[in-house]
Amino acid sequence: MKKIPETFKFDRIKDLGFKFGAHVGSSGGISNAVINARNIGANSFAVFLKSPRQWTSKPLDSKEIDKFKQFCQEYSYNPATDILPHGSYLINLANPDDEKSEKSFGCFVDDLKRCEQLGIGLYNFHPGSALKGGDHRKAIEKLASNINRAIKETSTVKIVIENMAGHGDIIGSNLQDIRDVIDMVDDKKRVGVCIDTCHAFAAGYDIGENWSQFWEQYDEIIGFDYLCAIHLNDSKAPLGANRDLHQFLGQGFLGLECFRLVANDDRLKNMPIILETPVKDDDTRYGEEIKLLEWLMGKTATDTDFQERQRDLAAEGAKERKDHQAKYDDKKAKESKKRAPPKAASATRRKKIKTDPGAAVEDS
Repeated sequence: MKKIPETFKFDRIKDLGFKFGAHVGSSGGISNAVINARNIGANSFAVFLKSPRQWTSKPLDSKEIDKFKQFCQEYSYNPATDILPHGSYLINLANPDDEKSEKSFGCFVDDLKRCEQLGIGLYNFHPGSALKGGDHRKAIEKLASNINRAIKETSTVKIVIENMAGHGDIIGSNLQDIRDVIDMVDDKKRVGVCIDTCHAFAAGYDIGENWSQFWEQYDEIIGFDYLCAIHLNDSKAPLGANRDLHQFLGQGFLGLECFRLVANDDRLKNMPIILETPVKDDDTRYGEEIKLLEWLMGKTATDTDFQERQRDLAAEGAKERKDHQAKYDDKKAKESKKRAPPKAASATRRKKIKTDPGAAVEDS
């Protein structure tokens, strides 16, 4: 068991209204996630309930379950509302291969039952993919069907669908995909949505420049009643790049203004707002970014100290933005070249080919 520190690295400010937190580790036992969250001053947290890259894991230890609940009570975390576990990366409930989708379903339900053992009320997961060449609509139907099955096998935990950065075969990069899944879920009280700021931006929603318009669109398509959580990440890649590349707050293409808006939008109060920015050697950076978000509360875009902080953070990420912009521009140029129609042959060239067909072969 992890030793509880006599003093924590960061103060925790309760009753902010905003539940700023981060994805924390649970090495040594799930109860250690609570200590790790408190250590960075978090008011919410995410955690993996088992290895995200293995199909099966040993059951939760009963002593660890008790310790987890004890720590939650001791450090004032409500498992029903403040904790947002993240599902396994292997899960694809939309997989067109029945055998593989069943394997995903088993892993999925195991996670949900772990949540209920711990008293956790929310569970976040990636909606999956139709796979290359698959039928997108049928994949959405299969996903919804498996969610309905999972709800029947559990009692309380709410299944939270995360929006995605990809395109094509990926489900959830379009808000309408998520709405379509919800429409097919029988018990709508057991389903919700998590919006990832980096994913939305990468999918082409300019959540930075058009904050209000994005949420108007979200409300029109999905509805605020379903919003359960936020994953808070800046983006290393440009708008619409379809690349899931998280960046520290203020250093990416979204910029600090986006996160100032987060910290001043009352609609986002009382739900987990989870940092998934790059992890370094320890969790100190998460604690610093939680303090940054708390500092942003009450700030306006014209405040001098906000503008200075905005410039400083933007400067720190300038090189990475330049590099990723160049990669994106190069990719788009290559795609454009592939789509371009072949150039028409000149009159001289057409005459040469007509009189000497072998010339076309020789020059090709």
